[in-house]
Amino acid sequence: MKNVIFGLICGSLLVLGVTPFVSGASILDLYDHRELVVLIETRSGNFIIEFFHDDAPNHVENFLYLIDSGFYDGVFFHRIIKDFMIQGGDPKTIKSFDAPASEVGTLDYFSDAPASEWGTGGPGDQINAEFNNIKHNRGIVSMARSQDPNSAGSQFFIVHQDSNFLDKEYTVFGILASEDSFRTLDRIANLDVIGETPENPEQTRILSASVIKRDHVPDYLILVAPMRHAGESFTGSTIDPTLPQPYKSERHGIKFLIPPGWIVQEPPKTSENSPDIAAIGPLAGGEFPDSLTVTIKNTEGKTFEQIQTEKLNVLQPRIDDGSLALKFTGTNEVQGRETYSIYAQGLFIKNSGDTFMPENTIDVVFAEVLIYSTPKYYIFSTSSDDLAGFDKQVQSLERAVHSFQILSETDFEWEDSVDQPTEQEGGGCLIATAAYGSEMAPQVQFLRELRDNTVLQTQSGTAFMTGFNQFYYSFSPAVADYERENPMFKEAVKVTLTPLLTSLAILNYVDIDTEQEMLGYGIGVILLNIGMYFVAPAAAIIAIKSRIRHRSKPFSI
Repeated sequence: MKNVIFGLICGSLLVLGVTPFVSGASILDLYDHRELVVLIETRSGNFIIEFFHDDAPNHVENFLYLIDSGFYDGVFFHRIIKDFMIQGGDPKTIKSFDAPASEVGTLDYFSDAPASEWGTGGPGDQINAEFNNIKHNRGIVSMARSQDPNSAGSQFFIVHQDSNFLDKEYTVFGILASEDSFRTLDRIANLDVIGETPENPEQTRILSASVIKRDHVPDYLILVAPMRHAGESFTGSTIDPTLPQPYKSERHGIKFLIPPGWIVQEPPKTSENSPDIAAIGPLAGGEFPDSLTVTIKNTEGKTFEQIQTEKLNVLQPRIDDGSLALKFTGTNEVQGRETYSIYAQGLFIKNSGDTFMPENTIDVVFAEVLIYSTPKYYIFSTSSDDLAGFDKQVQSLERAVHSFQILSETDFEWEDSVDQPTEQEGGGCLIATAAYGSEMAPQVQFLRELRDNTVLQTQSGTAFMTGFNQFYYSFSPAVADYERENPMFKEAVKVTLTPLLTSLAILNYVDIDTEQEMLGYGIGVILLNIGMYFVAPAAAIIAIKSRIRHRSKPFSI
């Protein structure tokens, strides 16, 4: 009997002594990770997530670690777009203390951080992209990121309906693995929303998230191989974070290129003139960070010319009182659409917010390109108080405009545009653009308008430009690159271009209505430039050599 009691006591002590160590061990340390799945319990139902260990090993391990650490407990799915996806995992959606009475009835009530910051949070560490060939079909779990492909953290999304336009741009790492999971997905995707935000975020809050063994799931769906892009392998690949990156807005049905690493938001529309898309870059030399905004308006049946007039009428009071100076305005055509560009500089009042501090003014430059389409038109804008560094922002604006596409109209391939957006069939002004720093420079716009409105209006002019472009593009990219690298060479090119621009200005003062007139004036301008650039220098050189030779002859007696 004593032995039995002694054994029970020892057994109890053993259990009591060992249990804390067993319960304290992570399930990730006890089992092969390929035997594990994730259970996410929300107020609207549960998710079971299975993983693709071979396709995105780093993303899988990161997600398992965050789940096991309790990182996701208390967050909610803050972004819901029915028939597209639901997104969650932002720690800024956690509510850990009672909100003040002033927040009752607002979205800010549902989290410690203000609702305006939802979608911007993360764990602090980032993971490099592991883009693979798995298609973003219904039930796929993929990692959200900023415009930097290598910026995944904790936010993830679950695809509600097939969304293959996301393929190869976001890292797929998991898939829903139970029938109840799909019912929960549909339930959340159909909740009432304000824009893309759940009207009652508590309905999507994650109560707990845990790692469990697969064989503990009663309605586990035997994993069927996901749909993949045949003959392609993207496993473990990364994108160069220094290149411009595509931004695609499903909400507004457009896409365009933005600088790498910029944060993009689609804020609620507060007024007709408030931006629909805002891309924010780093703080450079001024007080405000680099930025690019897109404002979308309905044409309401107005013509391109009428909208131009309205735009100038809005600016006219500022122009009249001297607080705004128009540097350039002009029309062009990009991707087959008419555009209207404005480049201006003005003084704006900066309010310090302190009643004891007087208001002061800051000098701001801004550029704007209006892209006309129907039934909507699109205004791309950028501004800065860093006058010296504004050219860089203008280049970002131009890149966005030249890569702009409406999703419903084309199946544009981004890969063709990331390195260098293509010019229109009329040809670009690469050397002049590099020399004068921007496509919005008056000299560059003059060349474009002359090309589009004069030369290309005749068959002979079009034929000339076709042949000229083949020759021009054989050397102009290299010259433009060297201009950007060598300021002295850039200034030399400016000096060299001045006579050419002066001679071409002649075409603005003549009427060209026939092919013969185009040929006559065109040949005349070409001969004039040959004379200025070749004949005159050659004659000068010959004259100088002749004079030197004459002086070097010995005097005769």
